Amino acid sequence: MTTSRSPHRRTLAVLAASTALLLSGCGSADIGGGMMGGGDGSPGGMLRGDGRYHDARLSCPAPATLPGSTVRVSLMDMGMMQATDGVARLGAPMRLVASSRSVPAGTVSLVAENRGWRTHELVVLPLPDGAAAGRRVPGPDGRVPEEGSVGEASASCAAGTGEGIASGAVGWVTLPLAPGRYELVCNLENHYANGMYQELDVR
Repeated sequence: MTTSRSPHRRTLAVLAASTALLLSGCGSADIGGGMMGGGDGSPGGMLRGDGRYHDARLSCPAPATLPGSTVRVSLMDMGMMQATDGVARLGAPMRLVASSRSVPAGTVSLVAENRGWRTHELVVLPLPDGAAAGRRVPGPDGRVPEEGSVGEASASCAAGTGEGIASGAVGWVTLPLAPGRYELVCNLENHYANGMYQELDVR
């Protein structure tokens, strides 16, 4: 003998199925409306690394062809609701993630993509023997010393130095890098202390 569901039970079943479909189709969105990334810290995906990082739509590209090896660097932050300047409080979640941790010596082009809300920059500093990335001590201004810097990308939609890479903009720089260890950093106020650094090995 078969029994039919009451109209109330059928309505509940339809609602439950619809909710499950919506959840499976939408995924986990961040504040920018994106989707969950791979969780390995690599660029790509709207939620980058293990946090809910903003993923600004890029407003300008780097040149399609740049000299030498190309390393793309994603500059990321979270917790903001609109684009702002580069000042950040200590503890604000930030990341700097390069597409490669090792490149051949010679000409290297670094393309810095500001995926965050705040203004960022990319500075290339030599890393002394035995030193680890992230161990520099910021001064009272929230920045680390830049003596020995080999170059930077800090202009919006342009090469070389400028006033900072705005949210959604791209900056780039081409450098002759000798073999050695380098540290890629964002050196705006408190950005380094908040996690914006990564080692780059040049072989």
